[in-house]
Amino acid sequence: MTSLPTSTDRKLGLVIDLDTCVGCHACVISCKGWNTENYGAPLSDQRPYGTEPMGTFLNRVHSYEVQPETGPAQTVHFPKSCLHCEDAPCVTVCPTGASYKRAEDGIVLVNEDHCIGCGLCAWACPYGAREMDQAEGVMKKCTLCVDRIYNENLPEEDQIPSCVRTCPAGARHFGDLGDPNSDVSQLVESRGGFDLMPEMGTKPVNKYLPPRLKDSWDDQSLLAPLLEPVAEEPKGFLNWLDKTLDKLPGGTA
Repeated sequence: MTSLPTSTDRKLGLVIDLDTCVGCHACVISCKGWNTENYGAPLSDQRPYGTEPMGTFLNRVHSYEVQPETGPAQTVHFPKSCLHCEDAPCVTVCPTGASYKRAEDGIVLVNEDHCIGCGLCAWACPYGAREMDQAEGVMKKCTLCVDRIYNENLPEEDQIPSCVRTCPAGARHFGDLGDPNSDVSQLVESRGGFDLMPEMGTKPVNKYLPPRLKDSWDDQSLLAPLLEPVAEEPKGFLNWLDKTLDKLPGGTA
């Protein structure tokens, strides 16, 4: 079985803001496109235009309707991909060493040349973050776009994961969560960021920011003052129109 590094120099990961994610799936599409054309084996699709279509995705967005203790129900869009856990069970169950966690930045990767497609890592992952590519017979997962973040041939603003670069709502953030002074760490601290399923003991690096409480008002609508009639009786043209309509068959005159 594969061993984990005792520590990592950095903890690169994502911070996802559930308050601003609009569920547009732009991150899903950009992830699929980038990882099909670049790093590793392409992300294949089966029967994309037929019955029972299926395919390999490294990032998915789930939508839920939740009912807070007070206030109206809310729709929460929940993106999910590999969380690059500190204590990653997908790594320790791998019989060939194909799954591994890098000591320099904490990213969990799969060496596809060594992957035998046994699926043990997918069974071990409590988040369902790994997917078997049916065409290639190897396990696929989020790489944090390792081929982008270290690529000096790209402009500096593009040296971030594709999903972060694409998000139109600014709901995805990337950085070193091992540095308490980094922007992502400060964001987690200020917004009360949390781990997904901490009871599993995997110590995920990726964090989520909770939705903010929605504004609430009294029973009276904010628009009520604007909807008050400007006059009790119609005047001018409206007065004439009102009287004319009353004279028509079926009118009230």
